[in-house]
Amino acid sequence: MGTMKTAPAPDLRAFMSVALRRQSVVGAIVPSSPALARALTAVVPTSGTPVVVELGPGTGSISEVIRRRLSPGARHLAVEIDPDLAAHLRRTKPWMETIQGDAADLGALLARAGVDRVDAVVSTLPWTLFPGEVQDRILGEIGRALAPAGAFTTVTYLYAVPLAGARSLRRRLRSVFDEVLTTGPVWRNLPPAMTYVCRRPVRGV
Repeated sequence: MGTMKTAPAPDLRAFMSVALRRQSVVGAIVPSSPALARALTAVVPTSGTPVVVELGPGTGSISEVIRRRLSPGARHLAVEIDPDLAAHLRRTKPWMETIQGDAADLGALLARAGVDRVDAVVSTLPWTLFPGEVQDRILGEIGRALAPAGAFTTVTYLYAVPLAGARSLRRRLRSVFDEVLTTGPVWRNLPPAMTYVCRRPVRGV
């Protein structure tokens, strides 16, 4: 199976600093692995000039993979709630449009960036750390932002799949999207993970 790559040292230090200080906004114990990044970003178009939004980019391990998939002229916006991580992203990934803000305000954040529809949303938000009403609000914002042919992908960790919080998230996803596919598991991640790929948002959510 080979060894699992780790994040660059400056990224890992930035991640751990926030993870230890703000456990309520960081759900993982280390940044996402390259294998998980590839699974999550499979919905990102590789041609044309799409608009791609990343929610909860952390130190940007997923961002790098999104960048490699995008053609010139595409837009890559990253919404990060933690100001220190947002500042880290602006320093280390100047090619990405980093927005410091709350995913629950996605529509307003995108409007300020001059975006009215997006082609893909990639999320590593720690859903089970959020109250149900916050999950509903974020998912509704994503559904309204997505273009009709767009796709949304997010992660869940294998150990959590049978737990009540993960079951509740799946129900919420199915209430917002007409299609919800589960892919994985991705064993080469700590902890092992699965992804949800969601399409065709139900309008009016």
